[in-house]
Amino acid sequence: MADFIRTQIFGTCFEITSRYVDLNPVGMGAFGLVCSAKDQLTGQNVAIKKIMKPFGTPVLSKRTYRELKLLKHLRHENLICLSDIFISPLEDIYFVTELLGTDLHRLLMTRPLEKQFIQYFLYQILRGLKYVHSAGVVHRDLKPSNILVNENCDLKICDFGLARIQDTQMTGYVSTRYYRAPEIMLTWQKYDVEVDIWSTGCIFAEMLEGKPLFPGKDHVHQFSIITELLGSPPEDVIHTICSENTLRFVKTLPRRERIPLASKFRNADPEAIDLMEKMLVFDPKKRITAAEALAHPYLAPYHDPSDEPVADERFDWSFNDADLPVDTWKVMMYSEILDFHNVDIDVNGQPPQGQFEQVHAQAQAAVAQSEAAKAKEQEQQQQQQQQQQ
Repeated sequence: MADFIRTQIFGTCFEITSRYVDLNPVGMGAFGLVCSAKDQLTGQNVAIKKIMKPFGTPVLSKRTYRELKLLKHLRHENLICLSDIFISPLEDIYFVTELLGTDLHRLLMTRPLEKQFIQYFLYQILRGLKYVHSAGVVHRDLKPSNILVNENCDLKICDFGLARIQDTQMTGYVSTRYYRAPEIMLTWQKYDVEVDIWSTGCIFAEMLEGKPLFPGKDHVHQFSIITELLGSPPEDVIHTICSENTLRFVKTLPRRERIPLASKFRNADPEAIDLMEKMLVFDPKKRITAAEALAHPYLAPYHDPSDEPVADERFDWSFNDADLPVDTWKVMMYSEILDFHNVDIDVNGQPPQGQFEQVHAQAQAAVAQSEAAKAKEQEQQQQQQQQQQ
């Protein structure tokens, strides 16, 4: 059994295996504290993220399980890679990933970026998104601080703590406001991979200007300054608004015409302006896709269709609608961690009798039971409605 060492970081107990030394706090991720450390096994520097109270509530457990599954499934050069995962004696979960020197937010705070760096960074963001979106995943929280960069200018997208399935009913309060797509503010109901393209357009503009494009003070101000630049949303977009309060607010705004981005970004390359115009579009269905953006002339110096892979298979979201107790989520997480470490291998290279299968079967049975209960509840509701009619 691994030895665990307990350390206090910012008043938070970090309980990690003796494999990792030299802990230093580097920041807060979505729902967790992140420290740098040295991996004594490989000699590499790593990032260790402690998930706060992973078994505190069913919601927290499900969120942790989702991030774990995504980190295991999504494997791409421009996405952060999971190298280790463990549960401490205190039952906290720790994700270990590669460590990159800085992030885009810190980089933009220190210096203006030259054209070739902007092109290369934007290319890598879109290359990562093409893969993520092909897996049926929406990141939802793209912002400069979630984009890591090393000394070779290699870029990796991180923090999939908020990532969600495509085409579902979704909650409104996600992502840092500055990079939030208008459809999230307008509907809070349905959105898709296009929200990541909007965020990328905002990040692109920030790389060109050195400051956020839409620095809203609150939700209302955020939407207002978007319309100051891009004009009023078209009628077909307004018709998609579900909330009556939001609809009333939008209709009270003065009609505004779209300002050409070339007049705001006077020193920018015309091709950069053209690509940004295609990203920052009110109607998400008219927004350029990641794959289309990669083929845009602005990114021609780096575009290579043979080296811009998509996912082998779409991510399995079957667990996402499951309403399960904490203990069941815990069993499922242990199952995933066993699978990650391949611990179910004995000295002869064979799985021990039923160890992993039993845990996995328990998890699958729990999900099936939850789905059956939901189906029964829906059937009862339909019967009640028919009786009332």
